[in-house]
Amino acid sequence: MKKVFLVILDGLGDRQIEELGNKTPLEAANIPNLDYMAENGITGLVQPFQFFNEKYPTSEGTHIGMFGYKDYFLGRGPYEAAGIDMPLYEGDVALRVNFATMDNGVITDRRAKRIKDTDELIKALLGIEIKGIKFDIKKSNGHRAVLVLRGNNLSSQITSNDPGKEGKSPFKIEGKTSEGEFTAEVLNEYLDRAYNILNNLEFNKKREFPANYLLLRGAGKIRTIFPFRDRYGLGAACIAGGGLYKGIAKMVGMDVLNNSSFTADTDTNLLGKFEAVKKAFQEYDFVFLHIKGTDVCSHDGRFEDKKNFIEKIDQHLKAFLDIKDLLIVVTGDHSTPSQLKEHSCDYVPILIYGNGKDKTMSFSEKEANNGELGLLKGEELMTLICKLQK
Repeated sequence: MKKVFLVILDGLGDRQIEELGNKTPLEAANIPNLDYMAENGITGLVQPFQFFNEKYPTSEGTHIGMFGYKDYFLGRGPYEAAGIDMPLYEGDVALRVNFATMDNGVITDRRAKRIKDTDELIKALLGIEIKGIKFDIKKSNGHRAVLVLRGNNLSSQITSNDPGKEGKSPFKIEGKTSEGEFTAEVLNEYLDRAYNILNNLEFNKKREFPANYLLLRGAGKIRTIFPFRDRYGLGAACIAGGGLYKGIAKMVGMDVLNNSSFTADTDTNLLGKFEAVKKAFQEYDFVFLHIKGTDVCSHDGRFEDKKNFIEKIDQHLKAFLDIKDLLIVVTGDHSTPSQLKEHSCDYVPILIYGNGKDKTMSFSEKEANNGELGLLKGEELMTLICKLQK
């Protein structure tokens, strides 16, 4: 029985870029170790899982599908809350938060220039209560936070206020049910109050892009699901920086190995993550490593940085090539084309090293199209992994 190392490079898939010689960042990268695994393993393409109402694959949807829990989806909010150890109780509604910049009723930056220091903002919003509903907010990574509503007659059946792009006004939150209407009513009042508080903080008055507005999405409630170990017979660990990914792992029954240095994909952080993977295999059968930096580069349009970052990841993989009875799986959760700066429905390359060999010679979107795996649905990944690790 092989142990499994699942590496998810967030937003890995891309499109050809003229400045890179009409190659994708992955194709243009110098990646001898990934290429070695592709040449001596099997490759293919993955169609990321997405829910029927999604225009493009989302990070939460693709991971839930990939782990085989598409029928147990809770909404992004609860996963974010779990990922930052924020208490959730029956009846609570959790939402994902972006600190954003609003000017004259228009969102000018959805991430307030990727603000990181949000402690003063969080402190200013504590203790708000509206119509018997208590609002609790807690810092997550960077510009992100989690908002929890606690009280009676709450529902996660509400819309988002996030317009998705700069240059647009935030939407009014609406309810999809009668309870949802009440939840939307108190949330809209909360958003107005929060804006007035944040916009008048001296902290924000000094910023060119003040973090004065909250964009909310991913409302959800917690419920019990079938644990990963019982489902697959594998003791699993997660190594990740983002609250969402830690939260999803925790909710499906993985042990989350926390380390404060995992929150940003710096050079030192990458080394720490890969060292943690090695250590984890002393205790666990399955280790899920999530790396966010590839996606961040794509969303910012920094395709050259994405290429360079993939090269840095490749260097750390060399230490795992000769480990006996280890199945290495490298793929992405979805594609984020660097020039599009957002998710797309493009397929994502996958390589599996440690059981089988096909005729592909390198790891890229184009080469993976010829791989033995063919086109794999995201929700089929764990079934394939379990088959190959035995």
